Amino acid sequence: MGVSGTLEYLSEVFSNVKKSKKKKQIATVSIKIRMDCEGCARKVKKALSKVKGAKSVDVDLKLQKATVTGFVEPKKVLKAAQSTGKKCEIWPYVPYSMVAHPYSAAVYDKKAPPNFVRATADPSVAHLNPVEEQYSLMFSDENPNACNIM
Repeated sequence: MGVSGTLEYLSEVFSNVKKSKKKKQIATVSIKIRMDCEGCARKVKKALSKVKGAKSVDVDLKLQKATVTGFVEPKKVLKAAQSTGKKCEIWPYVPYSMVAHPYSAAVYDKKAPPNFVRATADPSVAHLNPVEEQYSLMFSDENPNACNIM
């Protein structure tokens, strides 16, 4: 009983030592945040650089966008951005070339930066149906017979 008890004890001690933490993935989090001047941009950059795991912080005053890269979580970055007292949200835009209907009411946003529309998960907006695809290909620049149709 002494030998088997000792072996169980040693196996338990060594199994507890080998527990490893889950490694975080490097992430890029973009925030839409209202900034009016360079002072606001400095304040936001300072607050976001204090987030644990942040490797780099880029602030674009023209697009009203702050991007944090590193081992960060989006919720923590958003909370740090909100601590500045500015109105902010996770970056809601995608390039308009990624959406099939960029001018539909579901995705068009007048306040969006140039060449961007709101991101959507609605499949009817994201993809063309077969009839629309046929018409778009008919008048495409890659279609050699497009001149004849027009």
